[in-house]
Amino acid sequence: MEKTALKEQLKTQIIQFLNLTDLTPADIKDDEPLFGDGLGLDSIDSLELIVLLKKEYGISINDPKEGRKALVDINTMADYILEHGKK
Repeated sequence: MEKTALKEQLKTQIIQFLNLTDLTPADIKDDEPLFGDGLGLDSIDSLELIVLLKKEYGISINDPKEGRKALVDINTMADYILEHGKK
């Protein structure tokens, strides 16, 4: 999958998986941090994102350090999926 299309798909999936009904994909910037001052996600959300990666892309993340590297922002998630994805 092409990276731009993957990033748009990720934004839609994040909104659906995390039930962020007040957001649209256009509200999520590619380089905006997903946690903290950026999108404002928390540790429970990070678990949901790990489930999303497993379910949608066949990627298992078992090491919390690996999860923190992969879930920085939309750009890093897309790069991680392109590098490790099985679908």
